[in-house]
Amino acid sequence: MRTRTFIIGCILAVAVFLFAQHRQQPAQSYGFREVVDLTHPIRSQVGAYELADQSASHTRKIPEHFATSLDAPADFAHGLWAVDQIPADRMVAPLVVLDVTANAAVNADYQVSVEDIAKYEQAHGQIPLHAVVMAQTGWESRWNSANAYRNADAKGIMHFPGYSFDTARFLVEGRSALGLGIDTPSIDYGASQNLPVRQYTLSHSLYHLENVANLEHAPATGGMVLVAPMKLEGGSTGPVRILALVR
Repeated sequence: MRTRTFIIGCILAVAVFLFAQHRQQPAQSYGFREVVDLTHPIRSQVGAYELADQSASHTRKIPEHFATSLDAPADFAHGLWAVDQIPADRMVAPLVVLDVTANAAVNADYQVSVEDIAKYEQAHGQIPLHAVVMAQTGWESRWNSANAYRNADAKGIMHFPGYSFDTARFLVEGRSALGLGIDTPSIDYGASQNLPVRQYTLSHSLYHLENVANLEHAPATGGMVLVAPMKLEGGSTGPVRILALVR
């Protein structure tokens, strides 16, 4: 009897141990070994903006292009998808991260080029169709300083990296990208006058992800991205939570 009781106790102990081990590794059970948050937190003061905080009601008035944000096609023209109208299946996609930090370090006006795409594809294979493409420029290191992040000259013209028009057109027409992201305030480089990348990509139903964080921790290829904006009815832009799912 004592032997039987001992054996049953051992079996129960092993079962409890295995169950605990299973619960400690939720990411593994979903096929991902890590989740990387690509979002800056919303604070009363951030590198790019300051918020008007109403302490009594605990409400905050924030500008549309604040912190990590999504621009919907409706931000270009009425009748295109608003934030709440972007199909949900376009919010989960393969993730591609283009690392151009070396170029941006020596040229604040650097534009991600078609040559950068060619080098990426030589190293990692063709960019998958229907991906969200992110440009890692290293600009996030300036996030906590509004002046450094905007990087305006004496004439008030801002200088920060963006995408070239040819690169954007290639990603739209050649790779059917769903969205473009970057760790700067805009998809177009700071000194751009007429924002050609913005106009072209939004008119082709891509969404933009701006002020993206932690791209250095995201995989260049093989990951997935989950894009979760606030579902603002009729909104053209707004805050977004972005998660990189790393296999």
